[in-house]
Parts: sequence; structure tokens; C-alpha cells
Amino acid sequence: MNPITYFANPTHFNRLAGWLMPVFATGAVIAFAAGFYYALFNSPPDYQQGETVRIMYVHVPAAWVGMGLYMAMAAAAAVGLVARHTLADIFCVAAAPVGAVFVALCLATGSLWGKPTWGTWWAWDGRMTSVLVLFLLYCGYIILRHSFDDDERGAKASAILLLVGIVNIPIIKFSVEWWNTLHQPASLLRMGGSAIAPDMLRPLLIMGAGFMFYAGYLVMLRMKTVMLSRKILRLSEGE
Repeated sequence: MNPITYFANPTHFNRLAGWLMPVFATGAVIAFAAGFYYALFNSPPDYQQGETVRIMYVHVPAAWVGMGLYMAMAAAAAVGLVARHTLADIFCVAAAPVGAVFVALCLATGSLWGKPTWGTWWAWDGRMTSVLVLFLLYCGYIILRHSFDDDERGAKASAILLLVGIVNIPIIKFSVEWWNTLHQPASLLRMGGSAIAPDMLRPLLIMGAGFMFYAGYLVMLRMKTVMLSRKILRLSEGE
């Protein structure tokens, strides 16, 4: 049986979530504990940014998760439009607020990082503006998804918005190469290997894992909540 079809069954999905959620929660606690230790006590200050560089250990993973969740939502939206799997829509509804919060955290920490490093809280350069657009896409999806009396029409319209908005992801990625920007070029995934010192790369990757585990836990929890709320609504309408 197709795994997507199999786990679209609420019973099968809840069984999977019941196994995965403790794994995600445990992974998040362990990764955050190790990541914060390395980031705060076992990672050197930057020769230019000083202690401010430690904001990176929250800012960058938040950006990774915000972008990753949007790409996952766009993929789920495509599956939902083609195969009409309800679980795809449930995932998008559940993941959107989580992704929006992580992108908001990315913007906030970027602003805190920018003031002492660049001398400004905000600049309308390509990277900052495209990340702000990503946040607005999340907000637009949430608003549009709940703007229709017909739930099916709302799911279809918001799925189309997700697919159109996916063009913003490569813009975020390559904006530092296409336009003049305050952001540095790619330093992790680039030709020749990472340009980040190992003592800084270690906590960054550990914190990235912690953010991903935590996001996975939150999305699973919200999916279970959305499924339960829809079940209650159907039961109440049937009475």
C-alpha cells in the first residue's frame, strides 16, 4: 500500500505520531542541552563580531526550519491537489503557524544581530526582504485557509498560494549572490567545504538538529489536534 494512503488513515497516523513524538521530544531536549552548552561555553567569540556571533546559533537554525517547513508544505499542497489526501491539508494547516513562528524568530534575531554588526536594525536588502516575504506567505496562507465557508475551496486556494510562493525559497538562498547585501555569502554549503570554524560549526549543527526535532514535535502535536478538532466538528454537525 502507498505509505501516504496508509498514513492518511487517522488511526495509522496517530499510531505513527505516538511513536515519533517522544523521539522528537527526546532528541530536541538532548540537542538543545548540548547545543546551548557548546554555543555559550565551548565556542569562541568571532574576531569581528565578538560575543554577538552567538545569536547565529538561534538565528540560522530558525531560518533553516522556517524554509524547510515551507518547502514541505508546498510538497504536501501538491500531493493534496493531485491525490486529494486529507492528511496533506492537515499537515499544511498544522505546520503553517509553526513555520511562521520560526521565521519570526529568524527576523527578530537577525535584527538583534544586525544592529551591533551592521549598525542598523533593518535594511531592505535581498535576503532580509525575501525572508520577510516568507513570513508574509505563511501569514497569507493561514488567513486564506480560514477565509472560505467551503473547506474544500479553502484548502485548494491556499494550496495554490503555497505552490506559487515556493519561488521565494531560491530567492532567499541566492539573494546574497544576485544582489548587493549586508549578508555574507554561503559559508556552510559551498564549493570547497564549509568556511565556518569547527568550534562554531559544531554548536550550529547541533542547534539545527534541536530546532528540527522541536519543529517535528510541534507539527505532529498540532496535526493530532487538527484531526481531533475536525472529528469533533463532524460529530457535532451530525447531531
